[in-house]
Amino acid sequence: LNTCPVGIATQDPELRKKFEGKPEHVIRFMFYVAEEARQLMAKLGFRSISEMVGRVEHLRPRNVSDHWKQSKLDFAKVLMKAEAVPGVEVHKTQEQDHGVERSFDAELIRLCKSSLEERKPTELALTVRNIHRTVGAMLAGEVTRRHGPDGLPEGTIKVNFDGTAGQSFGCFLVGGMEFVLSGDANDYVGKVMSGGILSLHPPKESTYAAHESVIVGNTTLYGATGGKAFFNGMAGERFCVRNSGATAVVEGVGDHGCEYMTGGLAVILGKTGRNFAAGMSGGLAYVFDESEDFAHRCNRQMVTLEPLGDADEIVALQKLIQEHHRRTGSQKAKELLDNWTTTVRQFVKVFPNEYRRVLEERARRAETQAMARAESGPVHA
Repeated sequence: LNTCPVGIATQDPELRKKFEGKPEHVIRFMFYVAEEARQLMAKLGFRSISEMVGRVEHLRPRNVSDHWKQSKLDFAKVLMKAEAVPGVEVHKTQEQDHGVERSFDAELIRLCKSSLEERKPTELALTVRNIHRTVGAMLAGEVTRRHGPDGLPEGTIKVNFDGTAGQSFGCFLVGGMEFVLSGDANDYVGKVMSGGILSLHPPKESTYAAHESVIVGNTTLYGATGGKAFFNGMAGERFCVRNSGATAVVEGVGDHGCEYMTGGLAVILGKTGRNFAAGMSGGLAYVFDESEDFAHRCNRQMVTLEPLGDADEIVALQKLIQEHHRRTGSQKAKELLDNWTTTVRQFVKVFPNEYRRVLEERARRAETQAMARAESGPVHA
């Protein structure tokens, strides 16, 4: 509810003033934890954490002989010393090989070397499979490491993929990166992306209706803070959950769309599942409510549904749908744009109540400051 009385679980600036915590407090607390752990280890006769590994002889089951059910539990094998098992080591004895050097992103980084080192534009065409997970994450990390949080100029790195992407395709995407996928993808597409552009569309040879087919899985754009994403098709459940800054266009979503969203913009060009906008405290959503039943599937505990009225708002929405059509070839977007005078009246604006309150407070504050400046008169050097 954004009303935390001690100023922790809130974004309200007045309530946040009540929180007196400092990083030094956490540091001091961890020192206390370490000291208590040292004392307990000393009682047990251990000088280090490593000495404690596998020493199950210091563990004793609690006496529950008087309980009809717990008394029948046998922990003999659970508390057996690992040294008694042939071939089982107690401590780390070999390095793990995660195959990072052979990962999909390792090749991406190599292919984008000129962009990373000299900011030269790179455009690639690659095939992706569902065994390739977190495609783009390591490349995004390399961009940030070399060029900072703002990334590269838009269009510096463009990769055209075809196939079926694995989990977390395009996660951690940053400025200057553009991923275009002809095919479909699994869950967590665009997870925690902070910039760049994602666009997904069915293969050109496909014959099915894209707006009636799922193109991305669940939890798309989880925790995203920036960038744009366009999906010529439907998404699974929890679309834009915890989104705080990304702009997204999709042609339908499953249950719990825009859950816990705190910022950004989501445009839904089709049906939604139930419980839309649950916990949504910020950002905006525009839903094309052709069947006029969206209100029954929306969780209105924290949001208000209203029609579009502001001319600038309508123009901005139209431009975003035009961009969606340009990037993905969406037939659904084309139909809406061709009949814009009619379809624009069928859009519903999902406006979080808390976001409205913050905007109104900012407007009042700005008005008060303007009046104060006017009353004080001109300032002379």
